[in-house]
Amino acid sequence: MSITVMLMQLGKGMIVTAEIFFLTLLFSLPLGLIIAFGRMAKNSVIRTLCKLYISIMRGTPLMLQLIVVYFAPFYVFGLKIPNYRFPAIIIAFALNYAAYFAEIYRSGIESMPVGQYEAAEVLGYSKGQTFFKIILPQVIKRILPPVTNETITLVKDTSLAFVLAHAEMFTLAKQIAAKETSIMPLMVAGVFYYIFNLVVASAMERIEKALNYYR
Repeated sequence: MSITVMLMQLGKGMIVTAEIFFLTLLFSLPLGLIIAFGRMAKNSVIRTLCKLYISIMRGTPLMLQLIVVYFAPFYVFGLKIPNYRFPAIIIAFALNYAAYFAEIYRSGIESMPVGQYEAAEVLGYSKGQTFFKIILPQVIKRILPPVTNETITLVKDTSLAFVLAHAEMFTLAKQIAAKETSIMPLMVAGVFYYIFNLVVASAMERIEKALNYYR
């Protein structure tokens, strides 16, 4: 196989990898914020359930979660869902990363001085206005470094989609390597992942610099 053909095949796999990455962030970031609210809720039932959810998601392998999400509808409910492989991957990834983002959000929110809430109340802000206009922008600035770490980890974790035999880049690289009896496709895939991570890290660094006015 020529290097051009190999790069084209891996490029197609990279598109799938990017889809998993962006869709996971699209769903896990807002879901993580909702879970963080539940984790800090005054209602003990909601707080305990969110804490248990986070504990399970962070305490079990993502690989296992992928398998459970994909096979549970059939083995638990007897449902046969057509074309479910890719949605199952996104659901499992989003649920897993939402747990990590929830704890990051919580640490950022709880680090904010109580005085800011009190000052906003004196100025006539509602609780919603206080959070979204005053607290959240500062929280985003504070949590960017750990969020960046998680997004970089997500780029690499997309390779776990091979568990459900979905043809993302790492799966294709392994198939080509086995067919050609060469390690070169895996090395090229590693370069692809590295470049992807560089782009993600650079984008997050730009966002962090743009928020420097909160210092």
